[in-house]
Amino acid sequence: MATAPKLNQSPNGTIAQVIGAVVDVAFEGELPPILTALETKNGDNTLVLEVAQHLGESTVRTIAMDGTDGLTRGQEVVNTGAQISVPVGPKTLGRIMNVIGEPIDERGPVGAEQTMPIHAEAPLFVDQSTEAAILVTGIKVIDLLAPYARGGKIGLFGGAGVGKTVLIQELINNIAKGHGGVSVFAGVGERTREGNDLYHEFLDAALSPRTTLAKPSAKVRK
Repeated sequence: MATAPKLNQSPNGTIAQVIGAVVDVAFEGELPPILTALETKNGDNTLVLEVAQHLGESTVRTIAMDGTDGLTRGQEVVNTGAQISVPVGPKTLGRIMNVIGEPIDERGPVGAEQTMPIHAEAPLFVDQSTEAAILVTGIKVIDLLAPYARGGKIGLFGGAGVGKTVLIQELINNIAKGHGGVSVFAGVGERTREGNDLYHEFLDAALSPRTTLAKPSAKVRK
């Protein structure tokens, strides 16, 4: 969760318009920067809004990190003065969190000692390795016919039930064993049932201690 600074608290705003997951917030003073987290009450819960665009001199357009049913015009919005931050570190392994870092696996607080913003600057080119290398996955058909480049991106396309999830599980398992790494699995566009099945498959395959699972917000983030 984003936390409000104790000093120099920025002025609050009010909801001007709600269109699905898009919420426009009006401010009388200075507008919060892009990517700033705003908070408002929605029933008994706190809804986090992330500033995505400035509309003129007095209004910002935000993306809600959860459902907006129940919000009303004129409702107060608190400017936290910070980006959305989530727990990081070894204690996040084996846990499922939503986009604002709250655990959703009914196993209590994450208990991580450190949090970090969800947005970060890309590493400079001078800090990146330019050496071309193959990532050995331990799956022979991939390493022979379609090897993966280390540090690159790969897309797996296929119909339902052809084994995409099984392949991902093997990649997580083999990379953890061969390279000592950990994996972050983001369930973007997954059905609730599929996400639940995947979580239990990870538990059965003993992959959860090497993996952190993340659920996206109400509106798929890019």
